[in-house]
Amino acid sequence: MTTMSTTSQMTPDAPQPTVALSEEDALRADIYGLLAGLVRQAPDAELLDWLGGLEIDADGTPLTQAWQALSQAAEAATPDTLERAHFRHLVGVIQGDITPYASWYRQGELMEAALVELRQDLRALGFERTTHTPEPEDHLAALCEVMAMLVTDAAKPRQAGFFFHHLAPWAPQCWGDLAKVESAFYAALGDLGRAFMESESARLQEAASQSAVRIVSPAE
Repeated sequence: MTTMSTTSQMTPDAPQPTVALSEEDALRADIYGLLAGLVRQAPDAELLDWLGGLEIDADGTPLTQAWQALSQAAEAATPDTLERAHFRHLVGVIQGDITPYASWYRQGELMEAALVELRQDLRALGFERTTHTPEPEDHLAALCEVMAMLVTDAAKPRQAGFFFHHLAPWAPQCWGDLAKVESAFYAALGDLGRAFMESESARLQEAASQSAVRIVSPAE
């Protein structure tokens, strides 16, 4: 499957070493980047055309089925329609149908303990929020961007630790909630995000077991 990169809103505060990525890891990083971009803003005509033209190997897995549904929804959508749907579902006047923040899902309020802990971990990992980004760092898009950069850094222990501590406890539920919205495109995006989280969980658990890294779920 061809991939398309997106612009990140999270950046490392120091140059990262260049590493040789496997095809699989390059694809994972691109998927994280794509999910981040689609959660942060509605797709433009170019991205919609790209999504609608994806050639997907149908293997019957939930992840593949989700890609197919998103591609079909992209073919039937227009940028103007998705701009309105994105605002309704993910932004809103006060908040959208979905509030894609770790603090909201884990503590029931914005700007809570999950964000404080995340900021500490981001500093330890060497990441900082770009100055033009209005959202707090625990926005789902920002966390997907961090994962994309950790994957490209080929730091598997850090990938697993960050994923299981900051995404796994709440992101699958958030994606699942998005899968229930009325917009076919964003419902398909929710299914894709949820299926990808499940795939990542299995992959990183296996990688952690092979490298003897112990994954500890954070206390709620």
